[in-house]
Amino acid sequence: MNFPFYIAKRYLFSKKSTNAINIISGISVIGVAVATMALVVTLSVFNGFHDLVASFFTQIDPQIKITPVQGKTVAADDPILLKIRQMDEVEVATECLEDQALAVYGNRQLMVQVKGVQDNFDSLTHVREILEGDGTFELHAADMHYGIPGLGIAYQLGLGYTYQQPLRIYAPRREGQLNMANPVEGFVEDELYSPGVVFCIKQAKYDNHYILTSLAFTRQLFDSPGQLSSLELRLKPGSDFEAVKARMEQLAAGHFYVHDRYEQQDDTFRIMKIEKLIAYLFLTFILLVACFNIIGSISMLIIDKRDSVMTLRNLGASNHQITRIFLFEGRMISVVGAVIGILVGLLLCWLQQQYGLVRLGSSEGNFVIDAYPVSVHPQDVILILLTVIAVGFLSVWYPVRYFSRRLLFR
Repeated sequence: MNFPFYIAKRYLFSKKSTNAINIISGISVIGVAVATMALVVTLSVFNGFHDLVASFFTQIDPQIKITPVQGKTVAADDPILLKIRQMDEVEVATECLEDQALAVYGNRQLMVQVKGVQDNFDSLTHVREILEGDGTFELHAADMHYGIPGLGIAYQLGLGYTYQQPLRIYAPRREGQLNMANPVEGFVEDELYSPGVVFCIKQAKYDNHYILTSLAFTRQLFDSPGQLSSLELRLKPGSDFEAVKARMEQLAAGHFYVHDRYEQQDDTFRIMKIEKLIAYLFLTFILLVACFNIIGSISMLIIDKRDSVMTLRNLGASNHQITRIFLFEGRMISVVGAVIGILVGLLLCWLQQQYGLVRLGSSEGNFVIDAYPVSVHPQDVILILLTVIAVGFLSVWYPVRYFSRRLLFR
């Protein structure tokens, strides 16, 4: 039997001579539990937003995107790209070429990102699931090229789902000097027609900037025959994604970047990770403040149990064992608070998932979702438990040793 732990357990649950000690101990447990609950709920909400944003991106982002290390474009028949495309695990490969251009419709104009893709782009991504309108996914018909704008572009240019007049696209010529007397000659002009649909990912990065069209159109517009700015891939079901990606990186080393979906949106997810880290550190500091209540509870318990300690010393207990009794006391308070806080936090997360108790707005439809998203990750729960235990243990170590020497061992 662990003698200090046994005595500490008796002290924790036994009645004290002063009721204030019981009250302070209860407050200490509640303080640790509330801080722990806040950690569980807050980190789970950040996880929920992370998963929500990831679900939007994956509707149009490929599984793997390969881009050149140097320059904007590279030859489509590059030997490295050909080797990657011929890998057995690759099911769909799409050549893409994108760059900035000026879109003009009526008396409105807007800088946009024109992305040309091959006809199998709908097999590569879930683009058909994000289309709105009466038409369908179509990039060209004979010599006529269609343009599928994002919903934000359609709104800013006044296009609607189906624009009646052709959408004029201007891109600067890559060769020659600009004639200031006739600056229009310095641009390549072409037209896009409406397939009767727009796409909506509910992400401004795409909806407000991108127009999807055929690869042939962008190669002509940007004067880049046989070039691509990215090779986008989808693997066969059951493929070992990490192993295939590692092989691609080995083939492309020094020449191409190989990015998965999360790496393609690295800036967005990096910001979300930083926000989550800051929230974790801030709430950990609050937890540390809550642990100060444990110090007060332990110091009053030491005073209350001075006579009992003398009895234990007369029975043969060493100073080290007596100190460990009160260390265990403080640690048990932090562990009990941690367990209660985690259980309550998980309960609140479950209630939010099932019933959406905390809403994002007063009326439905103002946001992509109506209630705060919640996603509980087991590794976060383990991290929170270890954090609370570590903070609780460290916060009582020095005060217990100090008060023990001052009040018990004089």
